[in-house]
Amino acid sequence: MVEKSTIAVLAGAGVVGILVGVGTAPTTPGSASPVEAVTAVVSTAAVAAGVKRARDPQPGDQWGGCNDARAAGTAPLYSGEPGFRSEMDGDGDGIACENYSGGSSGGGMTGGFRRRRSH
Repeated sequence: MVEKSTIAVLAGAGVVGILVGVGTAPTTPGSASPVEAVTAVVSTAAVAAGVKRARDPQPGDQWGGCNDARAAGTAPLYSGEPGFRSEMDGDGDGIACENYSGGSSGGGMTGGFRRRRSH
């Protein structure tokens, strides 16, 4: 399995290559500016690397749970943001539906999400 840091490095290298290419490309009337094109690529790469949400929370957002928030691209949710509920924040740190890194069982990204443990 590829580590998340490796994906982030590769995405960053790709973004640098695109910046160089787009920054030197001529533009045609009516097309997106190089800055707009780069912004779109960087945003897409950040979402793919897991460092940016695909969609910011919107007023009126209400989620049945973390799976719904993740499916909408708004996870993680922070306290005070639309859609945040304390029931979705398993560890009470003000961040609901966050990714977590594995503990002593192997390190690195496990692909899971933090859940409240029942005792």
